[in-house]
Amino acid sequence: MAGPRYRAAAAALLIVEPLDMFTAVFHRPSGVTHLLNEPAPQILEALADEPLDRDALLARLAQNFDLGEADGTAVLQARLTELETAGLVDRV
Repeated sequence: MAGPRYRAAAAALLIVEPLDMFTAVFHRPSGVTHLLNEPAPQILEALADEPLDRDALLARLAQNFDLGEADGTAVLQARLTELETAGLVDRV
């Protein structure tokens, strides 16, 4: 049984601006600007195309990032929870 799927907030709700080692994301509905570092901006990018469950997202991110073999799932779940709390990712 697959877990929940996640999707990024609609592009019209976000203004994304890379800033050196951070990415600033302005969330229009809340009026809050979030400073994200890797892999959070890449999570948003991956989820912008289609909703993915955690395992599919982990597989996609693992192509470009070393999230750590043993704790990659825990790291990704922590980032998803943070992004969901901020309103940048929705559980579907």
